[in-house]
Amino acid sequence: MSSITYLEAIREAQYEALRDNPNVFLYGQDIDTFGGAFKATKSLGKEFPGRVFDSPISEDAMIGMAIGAAVEGARPIVEMQFADFSSVGFNQIVNQAATLYWRTGTPCPITIRLPSGGTAGSGPFHSQSMESIYAHYPGLVILTPATVEDAYWMLLESVKLNDPVIFCEHKFLYYHLKADGFGQALPIGKARIARPGRDATVVTYSAMLHESLRAAEELRLDGYEVEVVDLRSVKPMDTDTILASVARTGRLLVVGESFPWGGTTAEVISRVASEAFHLLDAPPLRLNSKDTPIPYHPNLWKSHRPTTASISAELRKLLRY
Repeated sequence: MSSITYLEAIREAQYEALRDNPNVFLYGQDIDTFGGAFKATKSLGKEFPGRVFDSPISEDAMIGMAIGAAVEGARPIVEMQFADFSSVGFNQIVNQAATLYWRTGTPCPITIRLPSGGTAGSGPFHSQSMESIYAHYPGLVILTPATVEDAYWMLLESVKLNDPVIFCEHKFLYYHLKADGFGQALPIGKARIARPGRDATVVTYSAMLHESLRAAEELRLDGYEVEVVDLRSVKPMDTDTILASVARTGRLLVVGESFPWGGTTAEVISRVASEAFHLLDAPPLRLNSKDTPIPYHPNLWKSHRPTTASISAELRKLLRY
């Protein structure tokens, strides 16, 4: 297979889901003829006529329709133009989709694709990372693929699940990330050791995986071996893999692009501190984007989110303790 981008992997997964299951359909704003804001559904409307639908500009209505279709046996994949806009459908997601099975015994197999995270010039309304918000609610599965392989396999698996899935695909990775194939699938809920090490553990996910790997490579030049754990799935979270890594290294840095107050990075540290405090040789650290709205200017945006340089600086602080 020739080189394929992260975005093409998402398109291919949707193609295969449509091909293999007649109950799958796609729903979103301008996703049929136009192919979606990022072209994640390009040509799929032609290949599967009557199964790729343009929606009204109402995320509340979009999610509500998908929930109703799922109750009737369909498996909709809903595309939000940007993750930020999903807040308009928040009530449907957390009060309807997430609770449906527990209230009625009826599964709600919907997959909601959230183009997540920042890119230069996107600003505060098109750059947010929403995974921590949705992870707060029982009944939702929250996925954060950081590789081409996971973008493909995890989306296919999402459609098969009977639970509602929030699929947080990172916009910056759409064209910046390529692979020669789809590799082997890992189960949802299983973290991956992206880089083995002995001196410190970085737990991260989504686009921050690649910044963290570059930081680990920088520290290798100084003689340090940093282990990098890719969560892959925020909920469920693979606590066992995290604790096993901390047991090997004794030091922990958790990196995420979302805002710092609460959230995924805080959850990881809480679990390690409560279940493996005796394994730590230094206080655990976390690094997130700054606690301000996301700026438009590319230079401000670069200083707002964690970068290879800021991750390296935090790691050096951790290793000096």
